[in-house]
Amino acid sequence: MLAPIRSRSIWSQVITTFELIYNQAVRNVRKEHGNAIIGLLMNIAQTMLLVAVFLIIFVFAGMRSAAIRGDTLIYLMSGVFLFMAHVKVIAQVSGAEGPTSQMMNHRPMNTLIAIGGAALGELYIQVLSVSVILFFYHVIWTPVEIHQPIAAFGMLLAVWFSGLAIGIALYALKPWAPGASKMLTMLITRMNMVASGKFFLANSLPEAFLHYFMWNPLFHSIDQARGYAFINYNPIHTSPLYPVQFGLALIVLGLLGEFFTRKSASASWGAKH
Repeated sequence: MLAPIRSRSIWSQVITTFELIYNQAVRNVRKEHGNAIIGLLMNIAQTMLLVAVFLIIFVFAGMRSAAIRGDTLIYLMSGVFLFMAHVKVIAQVSGAEGPTSQMMNHRPMNTLIAIGGAALGELYIQVLSVSVILFFYHVIWTPVEIHQPIAAFGMLLAVWFSGLAIGIALYALKPWAPGASKMLTMLITRMNMVASGKFFLANSLPEAFLHYFMWNPLFHSIDQARGYAFINYNPIHTSPLYPVQFGLALIVLGLLGEFFTRKSASASWGAKH
């Protein structure tokens, strides 16, 4: 006799989904280098190289006076950490396995698990990289003093969340226009080299230029993170809630687009792209 099919409870399905997202995240972390430690070291090296380049620009361009009074390296790292978390999660989520991927033939794998795994894996790498860099900076160079560390970490999560939302929108676009999706991903990365506000403070910008940056959730997050990191800086133009609100709105639109894309998926897409 055939055993009766038992319907699983909603909580059982939720737990199973989170387990699959976790397993997919582990797979994503190990996918590029085969070893999670190598991937972590590569990300730390990229982050430190970016900090070093910006420090050289600060010194030789005479921009140190534009920074907050305090540790210049913490000022730079607060911008670089959030920038890396934002652009990396956009790239990972937008490049996650699509509805025509071979992995989707294995139940219960689906596109939401692919998105969640890519986002969670990148969050793990970024948080671990930040922790390792700050630990060695504290031990080897000088004690790290952050005014409100929990709130500053919250801005890292906020910028990761907004990057996840942008990545989902690009992920939904990719099967229809893969070239445009890739170009937009590169454009967002390049544009945020300036528009993120890593080099300057929102309080120091003239009103005439401020509106060119206020649309950017990364700009809000970096400015607010510096307000939490330094006791003598109080952001007055940016909001800590804007990245979350931006992310929620774009995630709804992105998931609607992803749902429509999944329903319209064709095997020919995989062969074509």
